[in-house]
Amino acid sequence: MRPTQRLAATCLAVTALALGLGGCGEAPPPDGTILTDTHTFEEVAPGVYFIVGRDDVIFVQSNAMLVVTDEDALVVDSHVTPAAARALIASIAEVTDKPVTHLVNTHYHFDHAHGNQAFPDDVAIVGHEFTRAMLMTDVMSQPTAAIFTGNIPNQIAAMKESADAMEDGEEKDQTLNAIRIQEAHYVAVGETEPTPPNVTMTSRMTIHRTFEGRDRPIELLHLGRGHTGGDVVVLLPTERVVFTGDLVLAGAAYIGDGYVDEWLDTLDRFEELEFDLILPGHGPTFSDPAQLDALRQFLSDFWNQASAAHEQGLSPEEAIAEIEWQGFLAAAPDALKIHCVQTAYSRMDAAGDLENAGSA
Repeated sequence: MRPTQRLAATCLAVTALALGLGGCGEAPPPDGTILTDTHTFEEVAPGVYFIVGRDDVIFVQSNAMLVVTDEDALVVDSHVTPAAARALIASIAEVTDKPVTHLVNTHYHFDHAHGNQAFPDDVAIVGHEFTRAMLMTDVMSQPTAAIFTGNIPNQIAAMKESADAMEDGEEKDQTLNAIRIQEAHYVAVGETEPTPPNVTMTSRMTIHRTFEGRDRPIELLHLGRGHTGGDVVVLLPTERVVFTGDLVLAGAAYIGDGYVDEWLDTLDRFEELEFDLILPGHGPTFSDPAQLDALRQFLSDFWNQASAAHEQGLSPEEAIAEIEWQGFLAAAPDALKIHCVQTAYSRMDAAGDLENAGSA
């Protein structure tokens, strides 16, 4: 990585919104930004847009990317529900008249891929084979989606209680608006039919395109397991921009389905890529290497503490009290923390089984 830009402020709370923990503060849009009724499109390179939902209007839960080419347009990630994806598609039509021919899933998690069904049937949905396999299962009932989604009624109830205690004014109006958005989101969740990629890859894939007559290759790379078993980053080598999904965030990340024992090695391979700007799945863009260092430290701290609890024979329920939770996980429900520990324990047990088999 050869950074040429720095962004001081970072915010993990876009992810934390799913837990009702608050979001990033409003900031003036950068030059070259396009505002639609539901989204903000920040042009990070000519014809390349970092897309963030306007959280005072709609709940999309994850960022997206639009790459415009001479031939067509490519979208990365489809948001959390079909309703959010339809708003995304409508907004894209305000930015370009090029047809969307490809949708890339960075991974299978609900907040990035449950808008897939809203895209037209002739759009190629591209993802890792692991992502397809997971989206062909009952992902709605698996712990990550079930815990996040199941907590929404509690979030709404807490916001209503808070609003009832407020004096009339701007703060109460904002809270009531947030309640309306979350209620609409909860209804939208019920429409979801997980839709898997119809084009798959294992390690790398390049979509060859041009922009203004010059080559614009779009590289899809699986660098190893980390946030999930099928993370894909989307690299634009000419523009030196990379969209990372949740494999690379600024600091703490969700580890409930992660391969934390392999994630650091995957980050090593990620840092060998040539880019200047990271477009993460949550939070603002960044290029400061310190943010990657913070992610590494977070992963190491969790793995070491979970390993110590495992060696002591603590149950996941007992272990969560011994771990110093960071980022949005510090205020997450116990069920989510337990799932994170259970996943880590399963990785440790699998490694132990391999060692025992090798010594037999």
